[in-house]
Amino acid sequence: MLELRSLHQIANADIGWLRARHHFAIGSYGNPAHGPVGNLYVWNDDEIAPRSGFPLHHHANVEIITYVREGAITHEDSLGNRGRTVAGDVQVMSAGTGIRHSERNEETVPTRIFQIWIHPSEQDGTPRWGSKPFPKSDRSGRFIPLASGSAVDGALPIRADAEVYGAVLPAGVTSEVALHAGESAYLVPAVGTVLVNDQRVEACEGIAVRQEALIRIEAVADAEVVLVVTGALPDRRGT
Repeated sequence: MLELRSLHQIANADIGWLRARHHFAIGSYGNPAHGPVGNLYVWNDDEIAPRSGFPLHHHANVEIITYVREGAITHEDSLGNRGRTVAGDVQVMSAGTGIRHSERNEETVPTRIFQIWIHPSEQDGTPRWGSKPFPKSDRSGRFIPLASGSAVDGALPIRADAEVYGAVLPAGVTSEVALHAGESAYLVPAVGTVLVNDQRVEACEGIAVRQEALIRIEAVADAEVVLVVTGALPDRRGT
């Protein structure tokens, strides 16, 4: 089953220094019809103006993956971490018991990011942060893991029943990703147009994939694609 979230369906917000598309409904943001996909419950497409950004704020028990599309993002946190993640690269923060952090665009040009939030598979872990380059040449024509809850070599670790993949697909190239029983997925082309199991998805649109054994992604135009494969949200009632 495929659920396309087209550009006109995805809710937008503009507060001056931040322009955002909210692929999922959370709080007062997003389209109420756009619920979580498994453990995945936030996917924001943010454009941050130069010399601005999110001030120091708190998170707990969430895995936050930031995919930098354009420009760079500078991270600082209460653990003493500081790092600059540039376009095409990825940072991950496991909030665990709690962490305060800021995310700022210290550049002279706008920064665009995908920020992805996933429910953790364990509560109250030790907070941590990490960043890693992922050259586009390494993912040309294929999906590679960017962040993984399964300790995949080369991927940034997350505490979640989920995998985050990236691919750069030239026009005409097709790549396939298998889904196991109980898994769902959400895919967004950062650039370009793709067919997902024959459903056309334009740049910055999203598509939820449920109850499918295979995702077949064909690039109609040169595309840069981010994909999250996620298990079901655990039933924590009574815990």
